[in-house]
This record gives sequence, C-alpha cells and structure tokens, in this order.
Amino acid sequence: MERLSRVVGPLATNVHVLADERSREAIAIDTAIPSLPWIADELAARGWTLRLIVSTHGHWDHTGDNARVSAATGAEIAVHPLDREALVHPTPLWAPFEIPPSVPAVELAEGGEIQFGEIRLRVLHTPGHTPGSVCLQSVDEGLLFSGDTLFAGGWGRVDLPGGSAEAIVESLIRLSELEPPTAVLPGHGGATTIGRERPWLDLVRESGRLPA
Repeated sequence: MERLSRVVGPLATNVHVLADERSREAIAIDTAIPSLPWIADELAARGWTLRLIVSTHGHWDHTGDNARVSAATGAEIAVHPLDREALVHPTPLWAPFEIPPSVPAVELAEGGEIQFGEIRLRVLHTPGHTPGSVCLQSVDEGLLFSGDTLFAGGWGRVDLPGGSAEAIVESLIRLSELEPPTAVLPGHGGATTIGRERPWLDLVRESGRLPA
C-alpha cells in the first residue's frame, strides 16, 4: 500500500490517500475542505485513479470537499447509512464556510470490506462520536484509520448532536482488543498505537465509562 497524508482545513483534519501499487487504484479518506487541489496534484503526479471517497463520519470537517473531489475524479462517496443524511443535507456547526451537500453511492456496513487492487480495508462500525462513525482496519498493514473515535490520548466528542458516551465506550472497548502493535491514524492529531493507548483503554473497559 502506498499512503499519502496531509493536514487540511481549519480543524486540522488528517486526509489520507491510499493506493494499490500494481493497479494504481486509490481511495481518499475524509476529504476536508480544501482537499481537491492536493489530491488532484498527487493523483496526476503518480498516475493514480481515485475510485472511492470514504467518510469516517458525517461531520463537515471530514466531508466538506466530498462533492468537489467526486466531481473532479468520478470517485463514488461511501459512508455508513446512519450518517448519510449528514452528507446529503449538511447542517454544519461553526463551519467558517458553506459545506456543499454530497450524495453517497456506497454504504459502509459493519464487517464489510473496501477492496481496491490487492488492498483490503475492513469496516468497523464504531458509534459514539456520531451514530454512523466507522474505523477502517488494514489487517495486512497493521493500520487503523480511526476517524474521530480514537485519538492519541483521547476520544471524539460525545456532546454534539448524535453523540453518545455509552456508545463510544463500547466502541473504545472494541478497539482496545486489537493487536497492540496496530498503528492508529486518527482524524486529528498525531499517530499512535493500540498498545500505547491500552492503559487508559483498559480503565474504560474496567469501569464501563469514559475517564473523568
């Protein structure tokens, strides 16, 4: 897997482009505004074809450039059905610019798989930050794209519309069961590993609640 990452937009969203070396097929994860110029340049420079735009959840800082990137590349948009409405009819909180609507053509489902070339990404439904939040796991590469469910040293907000502390506790417990060396690439901030986060994740497991 070839992987490019860039911090984009006013909330410093981590945008990823992944490509299969042989087929030159690529996907983009969390296309925040303004992702398109960077993505278009990288695709052209490497001869990659973008096949899919994946939104780990429906918040504007992860979906804002979905429509433009899709229009420019022909790539379809994928999101969990519980967050679909947030893309089709965005109601962004505190966004400094207009968020264009985007229409998903692909539903991400628990246990499903995103496949392009020889790359396989397993879909983990991890609600809590939003009802349709997902993580994407590459077992072969030992990677987890965790969206806003798990950060280095923390977790996504649960006080926004659709958030649930109870749900994110269950999601964090589930992620804590992944192999310790698994590299975690969150929606914001630096990378970490499951092993590095395990001490506080174990506290969540034992108490059944988020740390104070």
